[in-house]
Amino acid sequence: MKSSEHIVRQAYQIQVADREKSMGQTGRVLWFTGLSGSGKSTLANEVETLLHAQGRHTFLLDGDNLRHGLNGDLGFTEADRTENIRRVAQVAKLMADAGLVVLTAFVSPFAADREKARQIVGPHRFVEIYVDCPLDVCESRDVKGLYAKARQGLIPDFTGISSPFEAPESPEVHIHTDRHDLAQCRQTIVDFILS
Repeated sequence: MKSSEHIVRQAYQIQVADREKSMGQTGRVLWFTGLSGSGKSTLANEVETLLHAQGRHTFLLDGDNLRHGLNGDLGFTEADRTENIRRVAQVAKLMADAGLVVLTAFVSPFAADREKARQIVGPHRFVEIYVDCPLDVCESRDVKGLYAKARQGLIPDFTGISSPFEAPESPEVHIHTDRHDLAQCRQTIVDFILS
């Protein structure tokens, strides 16, 4: 997708630093990635709740929720997944520019897409959080029945079954939800953010 040559970027009088100063915090994007069932959404909700209780200004962007609106026209082909992540990164960037701490919970299976999201948001305010969990544990937690449908061939291109998940090589935070309880995982993330 290319912008028209006739579109000129508008300059704003109020800058990102002005917005952050008025909110008393730095805009950041906490990018939760991992297999379906790894605990991304649960953990992102818990972290947001804790940050909100501490007076932080936050917003959570969840993959399933955005597919009911902004990304409702996208499927799960590789091209659609790439576009899904591109759109989310652009929205997250705007929200971080407003001074919010933005939490995103998306499988985001491709390393190149996550790197592009990092570049869109800005490397200095992008925190990749790898919510790591073995496939068999994710399947055992599958309240939506998606893995079973994928194994029956009812859901094509399902990450972990018929489509790959490229694990982050050097995330800022690496959480193992099969080894640590929710409270420990949440605290590890919050400690990193507030350090």
